[in-house]
Amino acid sequence: MVGALVLAWLLLSAAACAQREQDFYDFKAVNIRGKLVSLEKYRGSVSLVVNVASECGFTDQHYRALQQLQRDLGPHHFNVLAFPCNQFGQQEPDSNKEIESFARRTYGVSFPMFSKVAVTGTGAHPAFKYLIQTSGKEPTWNFWKYLVAPDGKYWSSCGPVHSSSGSPGLHCHCLCALLPVHQLKAPHEVGPRIKLTAYRPQGGGAP
Repeated sequence: MVGALVLAWLLLSAAACAQREQDFYDFKAVNIRGKLVSLEKYRGSVSLVVNVASECGFTDQHYRALQQLQRDLGPHHFNVLAFPCNQFGQQEPDSNKEIESFARRTYGVSFPMFSKVAVTGTGAHPAFKYLIQTSGKEPTWNFWKYLVAPDGKYWSSCGPVHSSSGSPGLHCHCLCALLPVHQLKAPHEVGPRIKLTAYRPQGGGAP
């Protein structure tokens, strides 16, 4: 009798696990140096997933804005996750080594970078396929951004035109996504206090 109950409990537990919806942090990706990384390591943090390019007209302003976000919000369970992509205008033609060297040397980026991938179409990386499916929005150009919640679920997205470094809108949007993280953690776990007034919108504008 006890054995039957244990077996039933195990079967129910397995079924519950199988029924859990897949999320962004269930996927794996190869980092910019060729190592396979489980995105599970970012669970519990907010992630801004971006397809980057080194030779785009948006490159300078967006790399600077992304690094500023990482510098400001990184201590508060936040990460920019950069995925180089050569699909739009062939503006990321170099090797992973050259891409990393350019980003680190020119912009001093400290956020995680991954190997070059496709982000749209049938050959898109599975993590991007998930984001496209759950958001209903597909990247149309370089520096498309998906904001992923701490539980791995899609939060929001925006294109490069609506998230320039000249507007605090993207900062504010990331802060909104971070609020649940801070509500769920003890004060000593969340790092330095975020100064919300530093990112008060000036004149509005969607992120």
